[in-house]
Amino acid sequence: MFWKKKKMHYQLTQDKPLNTPIRDLSFTVFDTETTGFAVGSTDRLIEIGAVQVEGLHVTDRTFQTYVNPERDIPERITNLTGITEEQVANATDAFEAINKFYSFIESNGSDSWVGHYLAFDVTVLKKELLRCKYTFDEPLSIDTLDLIGFLAPSWDMRDLQHYALNFGTKIFRRHSAVGDALTTAHLFVELLRFLEDRGKTTLGDLADITRPVNGSSVFHR
Repeated sequence: MFWKKKKMHYQLTQDKPLNTPIRDLSFTVFDTETTGFAVGSTDRLIEIGAVQVEGLHVTDRTFQTYVNPERDIPERITNLTGITEEQVANATDAFEAINKFYSFIESNGSDSWVGHYLAFDVTVLKKELLRCKYTFDEPLSIDTLDLIGFLAPSWDMRDLQHYALNFGTKIFRRHSAVGDALTTAHLFVELLRFLEDRGKTTLGDLADITRPVNGSSVFHR
């Protein structure tokens, strides 16, 4: 991973051959919470949560940090996430929080990052870094929606909890970044097991599944 404007470097992905078995890969599953959906303009990051998945198991290695958005948190967001002005008042700023998150990814030797509707979370990180005049090359990325779309094609795009209930996986505290990351991680592991049952067992298979024709095209380097 190369920072294009300043000399800061994090290795957010490993260079693995496409025939690497899925069971030999390490994934960082993450989620963000924000003050709203207008992250390209006035809304800001308020929490990052992540958990590591290895060997088709959710590990106990987690990451969580609140973020000072340098603006107010709307009441509806506090009601949804439980995150208050007091919790973020002395929290780190977005740039430092993202640095800590990337250090977590690097220290775990992650091969890919994973999320549910990942495009939003990636946009959040991009916009926050651009405010500080940074940009980055994205690591390998997998959206659980693409895997679900392959296993059970549908025109509907449902809430994370809906899919967790359908696939019988654990549900943690909703609209908490680390809670949603854990919920996504357990769903992701179950989806990978379903893929193995269909003979999709390698990194290359994941790449094929998440190509634009099959999904939202978020698997890339």
